[in-house]
Amino acid sequence: MGIINGDEFAPESTYLNTASCGLLPRRAAEAVRILTAELVSGRPGGAGDFEVVDEARQRFARLVGADASRVATGGSVAVHVGLIAGSLAPGSEVLFPEGEFGSVIDPFLLRGDFKLRYAPLAELAASVRPSTALVAFSAVQSADGRTADLTALREAAAAHGARTLVDATQATGAYPVDASWWDYTVTGAFKWLLCPRGASFLTVSESAQESLTPGNGGWLAAADSWNSTYGPLTELAPDARRFDEPPAFLAYHAAVPALALLEEIGVAAIHSHVMALADRYRAGLARLGHTPVPGGSSIVSVPGLADRHGELWRAGVLTSARAGHLRASFHLYNTEADVDRILDVLDGTGG
Repeated sequence: MGIINGDEFAPESTYLNTASCGLLPRRAAEAVRILTAELVSGRPGGAGDFEVVDEARQRFARLVGADASRVATGGSVAVHVGLIAGSLAPGSEVLFPEGEFGSVIDPFLLRGDFKLRYAPLAELAASVRPSTALVAFSAVQSADGRTADLTALREAAAAHGARTLVDATQATGAYPVDASWWDYTVTGAFKWLLCPRGASFLTVSESAQESLTPGNGGWLAAADSWNSTYGPLTELAPDARRFDEPPAFLAYHAAVPALALLEEIGVAAIHSHVMALADRYRAGLARLGHTPVPGGSSIVSVPGLADRHGELWRAGVLTSARAGHLRASFHLYNTEADVDRILDVLDGTGG
């Protein structure tokens, strides 16, 4: 299977839907089983181990080229983004790509006191202006796999003094991500990072940490958490741990072995593998007379084919329908045979 030992995954279909949810490695499922059994029988340490959460923080930090002191842990992208939205001054101008994923936009929209602007993804960097306080966008677009021009956006934001927020959910794990470039990154770990829902990561630059208001962690935000469980907090953690949410321990106990698997293989090797599969699929679509959305990621979307989603599912090929497109996405467990299978079904020869 893919570029790994087939014993790690057990799909019962041609699974091309990582952009919706990644497959859970067996080692991660085993970690959930062990913790669940302990919770049934009664474990002396409570619901889970904070040391495990910190190990997940460190493993994620290595995957995105960040120091662990810049990484906060949590449960969802929307909550991370809400923390950032809650810290912006009223009237701030926030710039988004048109069609951006709702979890990136809605926390700012719901505040109701920001000036929100939208621009085509290809024109986003050129749309940054001196009045822009924050540029918020996905490194890889969920709907169709288009990739942002990260260098141009970084330079434009720096030129105009705007902060940057990157949703790396559809990138990290299969696409090179350097969190040190950005003021904030948010990553839901249940897709390309192969973790269960309930694990999510926020990175915050040192300068941005001073302007971000801690609002999630309670006693976890303290410099000395275990001695801050009662009474008012007296000293915040000196790093991004002050922005932690209380952890979903089952998710984080599974996250450590899942992230370890990605580290063992290496993002560069995974990226090379998935892009080769995406290119094979694009070439096959062209032979069938279909034109996918241009893009440079492992997500390939084809306009006008969303209605084939059900047919593919019945044939044992799992994809998704998004924004009127048929969306297929490739990860480390996929093979050339998976690509050929979806093409055969689309061609009417593999029902």
